[in-house]
Amino acid sequence: MPDPTNAAPPPVQLTRWTVTSGSNARSRGAVIVDAGDHHWRASAEGNGAIDALYRAVDKALAEILDGHPRLLAYDIHALGEGTDTIGVVTVRIAPPMAAGERGEGEYGGEARGPNIIAASIEAYIVAINAMLGEAQWHGAPEAAAETGTRARKKEPVAPGVARERRAELDEDAAEIDTNDWFNR
Repeated sequence: MPDPTNAAPPPVQLTRWTVTSGSNARSRGAVIVDAGDHHWRASAEGNGAIDALYRAVDKALAEILDGHPRLLAYDIHALGEGTDTIGVVTVRIAPPMAAGERGEGEYGGEARGPNIIAASIEAYIVAINAMLGEAQWHGAPEAAAETGTRARKKEPVAPGVARERRAELDEDAAEIDTNDWFNR
């Protein structure tokens, strides 16, 4: 049995995510994904909160993956009764359409939690890490960080600057007047 204290960190880690969704608007997700000492930021719209987050992850990792993973299956299962029960999300993905070994295989991910959106994005990252853990993907995050145009070197952030940087994450989003929105 492998020693978990000696385990290598996963190829990519989801550092932060946010999503907005509503009945009269397209959902918008934003993510920050880290690989080693680099990170990628992306935002995307989707058909619901989970679709928007998956699209944002795909956009953030486009330089690493040379395309978007194909979602083959998505399943939610409640472990009990009631609204406060733990949910299990299972996803199955295939690599982006590509020639050779990088275009082959299926990879699964699973996550549990009371927040089904959080469990969904975590399960997707687990599946992507399973794919990136294969020999044919070895070094892809590092190579993308060195040659990519969207990768940023992680820098320490002063407490006062953190709030300003959060607003930078979603460059394409417009100002939202919630009072006006609810009066529609």
